[in-house]
Amino acid sequence: MTAQATLDLATAFGTASNRRGKYFSVKRFGTPVVIVLGLLALFLWLSSLSLDSIEQRTLNWQYLQDRTLEHVRLTVVASAIVAVIAVPAGIALSRIRSKAVHAVVFGIANVGQSTPAIGLVILLAIVWKLGFEVALVGLVAYSVLPVLRNTLVGLEQVDKSLTEAARGMGMHPLQVLTRIELPLAIPVIVAGLRTALVFCVGVATVATFINAGGLGDMIINGLKLQRWPVLITGAVVVSCIALTIDWLAGLAEDLLKPKGL
Repeated sequence: MTAQATLDLATAFGTASNRRGKYFSVKRFGTPVVIVLGLLALFLWLSSLSLDSIEQRTLNWQYLQDRTLEHVRLTVVASAIVAVIAVPAGIALSRIRSKAVHAVVFGIANVGQSTPAIGLVILLAIVWKLGFEVALVGLVAYSVLPVLRNTLVGLEQVDKSLTEAARGMGMHPLQVLTRIELPLAIPVIVAGLRTALVFCVGVATVATFINAGGLGDMIINGLKLQRWPVLITGAVVVSCIALTIDWLAGLAEDLLKPKGL
């Protein structure tokens, strides 16, 4: 192994002295401030209204808490399944050089995202059943592509000289993957997971059409009954969940990024 390769390998793993205080930068505090101000504005607006009996039955803490927990549970479980499926699949694809195999796998992964979300979920409900499990399958199918693609791209962009240097140090392929390639690809992979999470938050609103719960109940009921406080509350809470998840994923992306990158 050459001295230059050794230097490159050491640099990639953070011999640089940059610190990770950027998590507490103004940029990272901006999103929580927006979320808090948005929810506060919603609360003050609702407090100023004279709600009718239908709005009062919907806009109560217990109902809102139940729908929010259903929405978050659906999003988190679907995203976890996506990660379990797409990350290993992306690693396996990075070891296969056949463009035909890549095209077939990405073609299959693209089916879910190229189909309208509501159409995919309702189609699954027709051929299967109603409920949480069907909505989960629809969300996974819709969100798997960005994680699969980012995993492959992240691994492919790792500098080949680093992996060669690692092999020269006596590492076997699994060690090269876990100690070199995956740590360097983590920012790109987490960016894909971040996209999938936000996708899931949005698509989970259509779960209400197949009796899977979530904040889509509030949005649809508010729209059908022309109760704008109900509709706006559901939309604002969904937006705040999406912003919160995106912010947390951004923090995770920074925390997992190797030093020196």
